[in-house]
Amino acid sequence: MFRLFVSETSQTITKLLQWQTKRTNFKVGLICIVVALALTLNRYFGDYRFVLSILESIELYELSNLFRSFMLRHSDAQLHQLMFWACSIILFYFIVPILVIVLVIKEKLSNYGLAPNYSFSNYRPYLIMIISMAPLVVYFSGTDSFLASYPFYRIGKNENFYPNFVIWELFYFLQFIALEFLFRGFLLHGTKRRFGVYAIFVMTIPYCMIHFGKPLPETIGAIVAGIVLGAMSLKSKSIWPGVMLHYGIAIIMDLSVLYRKGML
Repeated sequence: MFRLFVSETSQTITKLLQWQTKRTNFKVGLICIVVALALTLNRYFGDYRFVLSILESIELYELSNLFRSFMLRHSDAQLHQLMFWACSIILFYFIVPILVIVLVIKEKLSNYGLAPNYSFSNYRPYLIMIISMAPLVVYFSGTDSFLASYPFYRIGKNENFYPNFVIWELFYFLQFIALEFLFRGFLLHGTKRRFGVYAIFVMTIPYCMIHFGKPLPETIGAIVAGIVLGAMSLKSKSIWPGVMLHYGIAIIMDLSVLYRKGML
């Protein structure tokens, strides 16, 4: 009788483990595919020129003319282009993964780094990183490649910072939330049970690749940042300290470049 009980219990545990393994493998595969699709769709549909070509190819001429006017002929066309790009990132990097988590994977969003963590011990390393990285950011802001790249919104001669530049910085912040969520939330926390700490390095590969085309120091720095931010996200179980660090460095870069251009 005891042997029968042990045998049945062992079989039940084995089936549960097999089911759990299959579920984990399915989730990991799904997450990787969703991330690949998110990166691809944003690469194309985040470019207003691609969207414009699609509208024209399907002969929606009135809509394409309206879209062209909004993106190219409007007095705030530059802001509209940047906002369109930021909204694309928010859609594909944030909203789509959230829908997958809620509707398909059916897990809590807090499991993917969205839970706020107010412990100062989790934010202290990020503050130290901002302070230590600020001199490097200020230094590189004087190089030709960074002067040509930042800030994304080009302030015109005699143009005030408000409202357009301020509006852009708000959207810039929102896209950083989406960016951190896709990599340090959805991809990292979604695969950590399968890959363990190596999920950090899996996440770092596509994160580095989205920096291709940017200045070389920034792209190489993305490898280091991906590993460090990934490790900290695993420890804190939250993306929010990373959002603050990422945006803090971006603001320092923008302001440093503007200062070097004599606009501050």
